[in-house]
Amino acid sequence: MNTTTKRPSPARTRLIDAATRLFYEEGIHTVGVDRVIEEAGVTRATLYTQFGGKENLVLAYLAQEDEMLRAMFAEAGEVVTDPDALLGAVVQGIAADIRERHTRGCPFINAAAEYPDAEGSVRRLIDEHREWFRSTLQKVAETAGLERPEEVAASLVLLRDAALVGGYLDGEDRVAPAFERTAGFVIEAHRPR
Repeated sequence: MNTTTKRPSPARTRLIDAATRLFYEEGIHTVGVDRVIEEAGVTRATLYTQFGGKENLVLAYLAQEDEMLRAMFAEAGEVVTDPDALLGAVVQGIAADIRERHTRGCPFINAAAEYPDAEGSVRRLIDEHREWFRSTLQKVAETAGLERPEEVAASLVLLRDAALVGGYLDGEDRVAPAFERTAGFVIEAHRPR
């Protein structure tokens, strides 16, 4: 994954911020570089100097989403030391994400739909993110002493995917509580008897 990383600059930050908003709200292929440039208030040369082209800007957008989620998990792990409470905090964090931040679906699922070629750099970044997410959930489930933690992780990933899409289609007020309830059933079903 090469996002042509340069020294952070205000122009680079504005480009990523504009791309994040536009790509997430309207779709990656729908939004052209001219629109991002206009929104960011930079020149075309600045975009190409910072990113080399649109694909690297897409990678930077997704990498920022990935870094944000990893930071949230790391922060939760520092604040919540009880393994069972951490599992609950993860479920609550996903529900909050459905309600507050990702109200138009998962940015990684949305991007995957626009990049069907599984061999491209965008799909590789998406795959890396999803593997990190799944393995992190598995570690949380293992630490909480749940049986078959790989099944717990797979179920929670599936539920999160469905809830993010469902939250967009049916409204987060309907979907977030259903996610929390169903995630709770999964967790309880895997507690040692």
